[in-house]
Amino acid sequence: MQQKTSVNAVETALTNQVDITTVDGENSAFASLSTSLAEIRKLKGVIGYILRSNISAILDFSEPDKITENAILSSQIHDSCQEIGKQFNLGEMESVLVEGEKVKVLCMNIGENNISVFMEKSATHSGIIKRILM
Repeated sequence: MQQKTSVNAVETALTNQVDITTVDGENSAFASLSTSLAEIRKLKGVIGYILRSNISAILDFSEPDKITENAILSSQIHDSCQEIGKQFNLGEMESVLVEGEKVKVLCMNIGENNISVFMEKSATHSGIIKRILM
């Protein structure tokens, strides 16, 4: 099985909000999460989201100039949580909420899929978690 991976494809996705798909296609969990996140994206206070598997990624943000910054932040949060989990024998991360002064980020792992939902600090993240897990 061939997989299409290139820096140019990733750069295109980060700047044009393009879906990156491999030759193998997407898994059904990824497609289902994509549909759920598209609906969540319409909620008041949701700024955008990143859905990433080991073969595909979807990025959707209201401010395209912050896509690269948000993608890096999301990746760092996921990596840091994995490292903390290993160091303290906490097991796998279910969800993590990082709150800043104006924005908060909800990060979740569902199977092989990583989700990051960026929202205004006043948005309710518990409802978003429930919608993702449905």
